[in-house]
Amino acid sequence: MPRKLVSSGSYLEPIIGFSRAVRVGDVITVAGTAPIAAGGGNACIGDAYGQMKRCIAIAEKAIRDAGGELRHAVRTRILLTDIAHFEAAARAHGEAFATIRPATTVMAVTAFVDPDWLIELEVDCIVD
Repeated sequence: MPRKLVSSGSYLEPIIGFSRAVRVGDVITVAGTAPIAAGGGNACIGDAYGQMKRCIAIAEKAIRDAGGELRHAVRTRILLTDIAHFEAAARAHGEAFATIRPATTVMAVTAFVDPDWLIELEVDCIVD
């Protein structure tokens, strides 16, 4: 089965050896997506809601670049460095996924690569 690799241009992709998203058949998997600003650097420092919105935008572009749409999401994973950010992250997630309603896991982690990142998001899709 052909394998399609999608890059977001993250400086970490060649260092770590990963793709923003990978599509094999009708499955698209989006890697942990951090709140990188469009022009580089970090988006919405200190703002969990804004960071989640940015993560969703990056993930959605990767899904589209792989030939899918956000409505194809079947699973999301929300990773937070502080569970106190749950409400803000959930609100942003709910705005994007309210009618899609993927299986979702929320978890707290110790840290991310960049200490300004409060959130990362993963998305799995099955394209119909």
